[in-house]
Amino acid sequence: MFQRHLRWITNLPRVKPFYAMKCNNTAAVLRMLSALGTGFDCASKAEMELALSLGVTPDRIIYAHTTKPLSHIRYAHTHRVDVMAFDSEDELLKISLCHAQAKLVIRIAVDDSESLIRFSLKFGARLASVGKLLQRAGELTLEVIGVSFHVGSGCTGGLAFKRAIADARHVFDIASLLGFQMRLLDIGGGFSGIGDFQEKFEEFSEVINESLDEFFPPDSGVEIIAEPGRYYVESAFTLAANVIAKRVVVNDVDERDDGEDNISDRVMMYYINDGVYGSLSCITFDPAHSNLEPYLHRAVESSEPRYKSVIWGPTCDSIDRVTENYWIPELHVGDWLLIDNMGAYSVSVSTDFNSFERADIYPVVSAKTWNALNLSHIYGIIQ
Repeated sequence: MFQRHLRWITNLPRVKPFYAMKCNNTAAVLRMLSALGTGFDCASKAEMELALSLGVTPDRIIYAHTTKPLSHIRYAHTHRVDVMAFDSEDELLKISLCHAQAKLVIRIAVDDSESLIRFSLKFGARLASVGKLLQRAGELTLEVIGVSFHVGSGCTGGLAFKRAIADARHVFDIASLLGFQMRLLDIGGGFSGIGDFQEKFEEFSEVINESLDEFFPPDSGVEIIAEPGRYYVESAFTLAANVIAKRVVVNDVDERDDGEDNISDRVMMYYINDGVYGSLSCITFDPAHSNLEPYLHRAVESSEPRYKSVIWGPTCDSIDRVTENYWIPELHVGDWLLIDNMGAYSVSVSTDFNSFERADIYPVVSAKTWNALNLSHIYGIIQ
């Protein structure tokens, strides 16, 4: 995470990151990011509670969810979390009732057609309705200070950011005519740095920086933030899964062993202690994280034969399949498989279906990072 943060501030020097807690809310992650000076994007009362309990000050939190329960808005008011998003008149009415002193950010729907995971169907005010919403906020004497958007996760085209920033500029101009003092732009999330997106972060950063200089130059006085999640944590976690059972299938249906080692006739079935109901739920719902490549923890000789293998999770559901037609050396009960890049939307969305335990988490930080951030005062990063 430390190196990812350095990469962020180098490439996007004007954009302050507010980490999206929904991505991975492990306490060690949050403490590390707090030490790095990031803000936090919270979507619920529980996320605000967790951030505040770890010493995050309210001014470093944006309550970015646009559809909030009344009790959660009241909690934000009680604990001085003032910056929050809205995209509808009904949300304005709730905020007026429970937190009239809030500093509001209007979320707009933008073109996210080039992204693997799209959000504008569910969230964001259409540009045609922005003027009416801002007028209503004025009638309710609510303070609107900025604009937010999200181009979607797994964005494949950097121009989506330019179009969205131009749309945000249009909203700023409308708000100014209505008497609002706009001073915050939130460019959302959707950033990654692995797989096919390895080089896109720098490419997108260049587009974002040019667009900000065009529409929101430094002398405009507008603060720029973003809501990165997977960017920070995706590569910070490796899953270690244990082989708990094994079955050999010959010719898919015939399990007789004729004594011949015919690799093509043999399918290896392995069952591990984690799966799609646990840390690997990304297999079923996250198209931005579909390339799982488990590998053995032990050394593998190049001469070892590879077998067509299926890796299953531990539950009684046949949906719980981790890989299919995956060629690996023969595994044995007790072997460990490692899967890299498992930090994003893994532990935060795992369940205990069939009462299988969630994965234990063991935080590790290098001595170089420990010393660079003076982490000795932050309890819990290393046990």
